[in-house]
Amino acid sequence: MSLTKPKAVRAGATFGVISPASTPKAELVNAGVEALHALGYKTKIFPHALDRGPLYYAGTAKERVADLHAAFADPAVDVVICTRGGWGSAELLPLLGAELIRANAKAFIGYSDQTSLHVWLRNECDLISFQGPMVAADFSKSAGREGAVDEGSWVAALEGVSAWELGAAHGLRVLRAGVAEGELSGGCCSIYTESLGTPYTARARGGVLFLEDIGVKPYQWDRMLVHLRLAGMLEGVVGIVFGDMAQCGNGDEIEASLMHALRDFNGPIGIGLRSGHVASGNITVPFGVRVRLEFEDEARPRMRFVEAAVRG
Repeated sequence: MSLTKPKAVRAGATFGVISPASTPKAELVNAGVEALHALGYKTKIFPHALDRGPLYYAGTAKERVADLHAAFADPAVDVVICTRGGWGSAELLPLLGAELIRANAKAFIGYSDQTSLHVWLRNECDLISFQGPMVAADFSKSAGREGAVDEGSWVAALEGVSAWELGAAHGLRVLRAGVAEGELSGGCCSIYTESLGTPYTARARGGVLFLEDIGVKPYQWDRMLVHLRLAGMLEGVVGIVFGDMAQCGNGDEIEASLMHALRDFNGPIGIGLRSGHVASGNITVPFGVRVRLEFEDEARPRMRFVEAAVRG
């Protein structure tokens, strides 16, 4: 079955702002909204996006689902974007309506805890979605700090460039040389891994796997990769790209742990791609499109998106 490509996102598009997980700071949401307006977009903040509680959640699970459903169903909204991650999106999965979302397919943007929603959208709706900058977590910084969002990948992924690529300028380095091509999937590794054993686990499809995280120690990376391997989640995977490890500690130790865990994996391996939990230049990556890893030349690694992620 071919995947559904959402409509291209261009100037004038309206972004529906929601908080499926933890509650954001209102001032950061407001700053992020202003940054989106400066790029020529419109915004609509949904009723519970700034809710505080219960606990650390932005409203109850039913309230957060109501916002997500309303954002997809609203014909005036072109894109659904999250304020932040944190924790809570997995609570929504049993309450989500696949029929509603399939009937109103549009771009969904987020990372971190939103990995749960990316996996669900792929499993239940066959919808391409985007790991990309969030309103409070990233766009809020762009007004005061140039380069908080990688504009090149944002435009290429969301406006529909048919073929584009990422490379050394985006932090990408080669850990194991080789060439591979397949559908891209993945996200925040801890969230991706913790879904195993539930009805909402990512379905093993092979292809190219992208994994990133924050505050994960070398042995924890090793443990998660062993977990994925023993669960059969690396079967058919032809290439792996890891994110920027600057917020995970000792880079040399992490790389050694990764290569130990993947010592029997034969495909190309890259690391350092600045998408997700990064300090600056957050790169937008579409899940569900074909990507080609060209890691023969260590000085010129290329991660090529060979098809557009959007239509029209």
